[in-house]
Amino acid sequence: MREVIIPDKSANEIMELVKELRQHGLIQGQDFDFKYQPPVWDDFSGHAVHEKHTVFYFHTEKYATFFQLKWS
Repeated sequence: MREVIIPDKSANEIMELVKELRQHGLIQGQDFDFKYQPPVWDDFSGHAVHEKHTVFYFHTEKYATFFQLKWS
């Protein structure tokens, strides 16, 4: 399994990427999975502890390479 990290995209932008993967014939849960991590803020300082990012997990190397070349 190969991970591709996409930093700083909103949940809506990520869903558009997922729709495009599906249009290319990839099946979620079989060819890829993903996890969106929203930003985590330090309430005391007001700074982001973790920036928002999404991790895509690809079960086949060729799909990971295609995705990485196109979107990262």
